[in-house]
This record gives sequence, structure tokens and C-alpha cells, in this order.
Amino acid sequence: MFALLFPGQGSQREGMGLPWRDHPSWSVVGQLSQATGRDLSHLLLEAPAEELRATRNAQVAAFGLSMVALDALLGELGGALPPGGPSGGLVAVAGHSLGEYSALVASGALGAETAAVLVTERGEAMQQAAEAHPGTMAAVIGLDIELVAEACSSTEGAWVANDNTPGQVVVAGTPHGVAEAGAACLERGAKRVLPLQVGGAFHSPLMAGAQPRLNAALDRARFAEAAHLLVANVDATAHRSGFRDLLAAQLCSGVRWRQSLGTLAGLGATTFIELGPGTELSGMVRRCLPEARRANVAGPEDLSSALEALAAA
Repeated sequence: MFALLFPGQGSQREGMGLPWRDHPSWSVVGQLSQATGRDLSHLLLEAPAEELRATRNAQVAAFGLSMVALDALLGELGGALPPGGPSGGLVAVAGHSLGEYSALVASGALGAETAAVLVTERGEAMQQAAEAHPGTMAAVIGLDIELVAEACSSTEGAWVANDNTPGQVVVAGTPHGVAEAGAACLERGAKRVLPLQVGGAFHSPLMAGAQPRLNAALDRARFAEAAHLLVANVDATAHRSGFRDLLAAQLCSGVRWRQSLGTLAGLGATTFIELGPGTELSGMVRRCLPEARRANVAGPEDLSSALEALAAA
């Protein structure tokens, strides 16, 4: 049995759409551009790295490529994801931060165009919040989550943002707070503290300014009961409904990714397919679940290996 994973902000790459230009699934880009009023083709083909780093661009671009990859995989599977059962199939889906919106499309709870509008509103709201309350993030390597949380709790303006894998925890906060928390983590035995090139202190209270605009967009969206379970960031629990509140809570809450992968494995997933730019989530699967099969679909050339992995699931 398998799970689908969707990456978030930070996975975007300059020219990441180029391999897809002549693929039938590229038509998704036009549909999402029309729905959002954004030129996704430009972001996926021509935008320089600096432009893509802006939150309002990074989020809709990464989401757009995940939708292209999902559409391509669906095309290979006959148009539908096989439901999970004793003989195999899709156990559940999950997405890292922004990727949860992509996962909701795969689950059947949101249409792609509706999700694209939500992602656009989310990106704009978070960009504005980051400009009003500047912040940053850093990855702490080689220290248990409990000690990272202890370091943050002893520091003003720093919070645990992502519990990604054993020994990789991301903190967010004010520039001073993250620097102080990083130093406290090193004192507690962290191997390294790596500053991240991000546009704000995501998944922390500094994003609270984005909440009203995101809430309004979520209130306008129509959610269906999911056909496939979704494991949510905020509680690492599988859901078929309640997604409006889960997405609202996700904005300022930490991403429980390590626990989410454990939940997916507990549901029976032995193969994990990452759909979208980059391979970061596949790497996290390797570190959390070393026996699991992994594949990623960042370009059309990856489809064959993903299908091989699914056949073995």
C-alpha cells in the first residue's frame, strides 16, 4: 500500500516547469492561472530564483507543479487513485505545510482550482504578515525535539516550527530569537544550526497577521468529505473532514511531519510517492522509515520509476 506526499514552500526551483512543457498535463497550468489570475507559466518556466523566493510566488508555484505531477500520475493510473485495501492501493495523503493544500486535492476534498485560489490568498496574507513582523527560520541538526523545544521556551521570540525527522527540527521566530535559540541548541548538544533562506517565521505566532485573510478565504471555499484519508500537519492524525479548521490552525502551529510519517506507516503505507519539485520529503522518509520504498515525480521522466514503486507496493 502507498501514500502520496506533497512538498511545501522551499521546494520551488528556477525553471522547474521546463520538463513538463510538452506533456499533456501542462494544460493544468493554464487552468490554475485562469482561476487565480496569476501567470503560473511564467513562474514555472521563466522566473528567476529571487522572484520565486517571495512567499506570494513560491507557494502558488510549488502548488502548481504538484498539480501538474498529480495530473500526470492520475493519467498513468487511468484517471483515479486506487483506494487502499488488503491488496494494495492508496492508504492516505499528506503534505508538508503548503503541501497540505495539494494533498487535499489528491484526497478529493478540494478541487484544484479552489485550492489554487486558497493558496494564492494564503501566500499573499503570509507575505504581508512577514513584512509587518519580520522573522526567520533555522534548522537544528542532531538534537532531540524535546531539547529544541526547551531551548525555544527559554528564549523570547522563538518557537518550534517543524518536527521533520529525528535530529532535524526547524525553529522560527524573530531574527534575534532564532539566533538566541540556535545558540541555546548548540549548548545543548546540537551538531549544527543552519539558517534557512525563507521569507518569514512560518508556523509561528508571527504569522497571526495572516489569519483574518486566510480565514475569510477558507470560509468561502467548499470542502467535500475526502475520498482518501489525509494526515494533517497540526495533529498527525488521519481525517476525512474538518479541513477548514485544520488549515486555519496550521498557519501558526508547528508541522508534525515526523509523526505524520509514522501515522502513514501505521495505516499500512510501505511506499511513499512525492509529487512536486525536489526530493526533500523522500529524504525525510528515508530518515524516518528506512525500510520504506520511495519515489518522487518532479518531471515526466520520473513517472516510470514511480509506477514501478507503486506496482511493488
